Amino acid sequence: MISKNAQDGFDHLLKQSLKAGLLKSAEDSCDISALDDLSKIKESKIVVLTISSYLFRLMVLIYFTPDDAARQHFAGLNGMQTQDVDEQSFYDAVGEFGNICCGILNRDLGQFFPHIGMSTPNIIDKNCSSYLSALGCGHIRHFMVDANHRYSFPVSLCVCDHADLDFTVKVAEEAAATGELELF
Repeated sequence: MISKNAQDGFDHLLKQSLKAGLLKSAEDSCDISALDDLSKIKESKIVVLTISSYLFRLMVLIYFTPDDAARQHFAGLNGMQTQDVDEQSFYDAVGEFGNICCGILNRDLGQFFPHIGMSTPNIIDKNCSSYLSALGCGHIRHFMVDANHRYSFPVSLCVCDHADLDFTVKVAEEAAATGELELF
């Protein structure tokens, strides 16, 4: 069972990692709201990343459509010019955004759970998301992310619990610098 505190903690840490991955300058903005009506998800592809421990498996699904708006957004996040982005480099840019966000989430969850690891990004068809319920998730939450009021995309958080989960994220922890990921 996943406690209400743990559900709120997973949600909060995901939102913070998305903001950290999207905010590249002081002028950038990122608004994240709950998404209850899944029929609003029109994107055709998903990048999936998994964070796992002995106690849980967490999946982050970032929905996108490989169109001009997405190419411009994800290319810009990676410092690339849109005209230089072919199909493979576009998918790599989306995957890299997912890696950055989940890397931050993985690091932050490490404060509460020892022995956690993260997968590499996998890009799948959106229709695969209809099978999420088959995973037996104890917590599923969907969000709409609005980056700089120019590009919006949905994100889903799915947590499968293998044991009782309870932790509390203190608001003061939110102020901690996200910084760069450390490489050892």
